[in-house]
Amino acid sequence: MKIKVLFLCTTNSCRSQMAEGILKAKGDKFEVYSAGSKSTFVNPRTKRVMDEIGIDISKQRNKEVTEFVGRKFDYVITLCGEDDKDFCPTFSGEVERKLHWNFKDPAEAEGEEREVFAVFKEVRDQIKDKIEDFAKAIKEEIS
Repeated sequence: MKIKVLFLCTTNSCRSQMAEGILKAKGDKFEVYSAGSKSTFVNPRTKRVMDEIGIDISKQRNKEVTEFVGRKFDYVITLCGEDDKDFCPTFSGEVERKLHWNFKDPAEAEGEEREVFAVFKEVRDQIKDKIEDFAKAIKEEIS
């Protein structure tokens, strides 16, 4: 039986898309989704930074949290940072455990392209590390 995980952030353009792609790449024991509180687009930098680590998210799409009303999840994980915590979506459906991981929104980074891209990479790596720990904990829990 797959563990159902929903990642949430404000726009579903960066952090939650990264998390969805990284956890999907962990194998088929997870059924993974992501969404945001408002509809936008998947940030092209997000796709590029994920390509760098060999994870193709080109088939992922931007989704609003309302798309998942009535669904049941084992985990709902919010990924909002200090700057956007007031806009972080909530999930009102049935969920076993809710977690919050604090990550800044790389889409808010300013500066030259190399500086902005460096922020995307930093956040990606932080999310990847957190997912490594999460997946390991789940594996130990179900063993």
